Amino acid sequence: MVDPVQQTDLSDEKDGSVGRERRSTTAQPEQDGSSFSRKFGAGLISGAADDDPSGIATYSQVGAQFGFALGWTILFCYPFLVGVQGLSARIGAVTGQGLARNLRRHYPASLARVATLMLLIANVINIGADLAAMGAALQLLAGGPQLVYAVTFGIVCVLLEIFVRYRRYATFLKWLTLSLFAYVAVVFAVDVPWMEAARGIFVPSFTFGGEQATALVAVLGTTVSPYLLFWQAGQEVEELERRHHPRLGAAPQAAGSELVRIEIDTIVGMALSGVVALSIMIATAATLHANGTPHIETSAQAAEALRPVAGNVAFALFAAGIIGTGMLAVPVLAGSAAYAVAELFQWPEGLDRAPRRAKAFYGTIALATLGSAIVFLVGVDPFLLLYWSAVINGMLAGPLIAIMTIMAANRRIMGQLKAPWWMLTLGGATALVMLAATAGLFLL
Repeated sequence: MVDPVQQTDLSDEKDGSVGRERRSTTAQPEQDGSSFSRKFGAGLISGAADDDPSGIATYSQVGAQFGFALGWTILFCYPFLVGVQGLSARIGAVTGQGLARNLRRHYPASLARVATLMLLIANVINIGADLAAMGAALQLLAGGPQLVYAVTFGIVCVLLEIFVRYRRYATFLKWLTLSLFAYVAVVFAVDVPWMEAARGIFVPSFTFGGEQATALVAVLGTTVSPYLLFWQAGQEVEELERRHHPRLGAAPQAAGSELVRIEIDTIVGMALSGVVALSIMIATAATLHANGTPHIETSAQAAEALRPVAGNVAFALFAAGIIGTGMLAVPVLAGSAAYAVAELFQWPEGLDRAPRRAKAFYGTIALATLGSAIVFLVGVDPFLLLYWSAVINGMLAGPLIAIMTIMAANRRIMGQLKAPWWMLTLGGATALVMLAATAGLFLL
């Protein structure tokens, strides 16, 4: 069902967003299965995907190099994450359109083109690095060829996104978030000096202009990721359409329960992201740092380094977690790129569409995922690739978040449902922090 206001708003579009064919047109909210599946969605998946194998490598390096000293950075990032992910989700749900489509409709088209191109490049690099990390993790666990494993993981992710019905696929991703608790289990499998760890988490210490400053920039760049903004906005649109619910801006008086659901989902999802990231830092600080192994460049190296100092159980949990979070993050990376590209070119888009009705959208998912094989086939240092991916994400994040904040405060775009003051404040603060972090990438 599409409300008349939305149909008028989209009358100049050529993307077929009205009257789309869905894979499951009879699905209703009460048929989603478990209470867990109904209450949590895009926010939970976004938070879990934030701890992708590339992020795991960053958190492992920080823990191995600095011990518990920078644990506070995760608490520092948490409100920023809640604010910006809440803004993206609210924009998607209220307008019934994703971020790229809103950028194209309300701002110069060149802005949307540049943002989409930067997102696509950064995501392809990230996907390649994540698949390589997943292949390396499985090689550590079972032996065999890393390259074959990596390509196989990529193919499986593409097939699931294209051929599994949206309702089942979204539920699969939600349950897959449980794999992240492998890292929480690692913390309890190693000997942690909890008083020292608590001091690092709750008593900030920092050295300006040194390696700690570089580490802070890395944590910010890894944690506040532009692709999650595009993904969560697109998924909120998808969720409303799947439940035949009009965009929230069309019926603002009845939008309260949906906005509360979105806020709770985002708060919980970002909290999960923080707990997992902190667990990785604590585990590597208590083992690798304590045993004089300060330099880790990949998540697989972190897992391998754990074995001699923390035992086979911790090693296996860490390695298995890399695979689980990779299976969650790769579809989100590819999906966010596909949402942005399809919205930019006004193509039919959405995981709820039948594949034949959104060929270009699903083609983008396939190309972004399988095309990333070039990243690990060319033999370039993955650490160097991730650095440049962080640079691109950092350059995109600050301006994008600033524009999102302005958009979410604009009554012409959001109507009566413009974002609350606390969300706008967090959005503005995050934009400033990310712009400073981007400058730090070039100056440190």
